[in-house]
Amino acid sequence: MTPNKKIYFASDFHLGVPNYERSLEREKFIVKWLDDVKQDAQEIYLMGDVFDFWFEYKHAVPKGFIRLLGKIAEIVDSGIPITLFTGNHDVWMFDYLEKELGVRIHRKPITKEYNGKKFYLGHGDGLGPGDYGYKFIKKIFTSPINQWLFARIHPNFGIGMAHFWSRKSRASNAPKDEQFKGEEHEWLAVYCREILQKEHFDYFIFGHRHLPLDIQLNKNSRYINLGEWINHNTYAVFDGDNLELKIYK
Repeated sequence: MTPNKKIYFASDFHLGVPNYERSLEREKFIVKWLDDVKQDAQEIYLMGDVFDFWFEYKHAVPKGFIRLLGKIAEIVDSGIPITLFTGNHDVWMFDYLEKELGVRIHRKPITKEYNGKKFYLGHGDGLGPGDYGYKFIKKIFTSPINQWLFARIHPNFGIGMAHFWSRKSRASNAPKDEQFKGEEHEWLAVYCREILQKEHFDYFIFGHRHLPLDIQLNKNSRYINLGEWINHNTYAVFDGDNLELKIYK
């Protein structure tokens, strides 16, 4: 890493819910955070569910989010790489954001190494034991045939229907059940320990869970969940030596 530079990680902005006004307020807050961190950022990772719904038709994308998209383009154009992960809410990202903004998009977990520290990065959906209902639904959502069929629906109806269901999502309804379940019941912590049996990683970083977590898996490995930006406004930063989970105020 470049001296005095940092790597930033954030997830689960869920822009679009619960309504236009609150989403816009949150978007402006996120743009302010990006303006702050770009001062010393070497890279920025946005780890999924940036949007509460996203689908790219061949000639149309959902309206809105112009401030965030413009800020991302500005930062990438300045030479700071930004990586996006697809989440369970914006799984239907294809190539528009890569072409228009210059970001890199990942649909599965990746591994990286910085300053001798090994990172395992992903959104976190569908990983670990349990959650079989969602794993089944994810297969439906990622099916090329089903994506083709949805693209045949007129955007006015398709996007409108998706926004209707988004308003019923756990992100929209400020969930009260996002409580720590204990390490033995946190699926992603279980998943991390399974990976550690095969290969060492210093840091596992995920979103999806909506709860800021920093769990010591063993003497040399930690699992960080980034939380979300509806209630917590949390993110992680790696300075080349240490990784810290922070709140943006």
